[in-house]
Amino acid sequence: MLGLAILAISCSPPQAERISIWDASDESNVARIDHGPWQDLLDGYVSTDRSGVNVVEYAALAGNPADAATLAGYLEFLQAIDPRDYSRAEQMAYWINLYNALTVKVVLDAYPVDSIKEIHEGVVPLTGPWNDVHANVAGEDLTLDHIEHGILRPIWRDRRIHYAVNCAAYGCPHLIKTAFTADNTESLLERGARAYVNNPRGVDVVDDDFIVISSIYDWFAVDFGGTEEAVIEHLIDYSDSELAAFLEAFEGAIEYDYDWDLNEPQR
Repeated sequence: MLGLAILAISCSPPQAERISIWDASDESNVARIDHGPWQDLLDGYVSTDRSGVNVVEYAALAGNPADAATLAGYLEFLQAIDPRDYSRAEQMAYWINLYNALTVKVVLDAYPVDSIKEIHEGVVPLTGPWNDVHANVAGEDLTLDHIEHGILRPIWRDRRIHYAVNCAAYGCPHLIKTAFTADNTESLLERGARAYVNNPRGVDVVDDDFIVISSIYDWFAVDFGGTEEAVIEHLIDYSDSELAAFLEAFEGAIEYDYDWDLNEPQR
């Protein structure tokens, strides 16, 4: 019975709980953090498949020691920075890129795997790597959950963060092909939201009376207004005109689903 209880706890969606030590910035600092190495890797290993989903060529990256070293070096560079020395806008880009690059590294280190949920250091199977320590910034050990649910979600309070961080699952919003910067974050958040909502893994119209939407809108409903009606309003805001018109009139059944298969090519 205890094992079942642990499994149930581990499957609960993480709540946004601010880690207060990271809620500081220096708005007078106009310096920019160089994400060029990450951009080079995105250019080389992220492609769009025939379903319109951005996928990562993990096998090719694993087979290129120089580029794998570039990824490791970029992560070492980011971890040597104290983001609190930078402006809030620079920090947001920093944390998103750190999360995404760490996730690629976590998968790369365990590759080949069928799903990121297979990667974990604990005793409960298929819980994924999100609670394992994978970084140290300013002397603080960090997990992927710390970055997403302890820093990005509670400090910025922007629902579009869900379209920026990529968990290496096929059902996840894109690993966007452009590295985040202080200057492009707003446009990339908007682009990511529209790309996801208008793809079947965000909203899949089965028929006039039945739609399947991403489990993200169930797990993190609080970020999207807290009710199914509020979620639909959010989806309408980012839908293309035809989908928006359908959702505005929709009164049918909603089901939630999510594809945990690895976001790699040749599915």
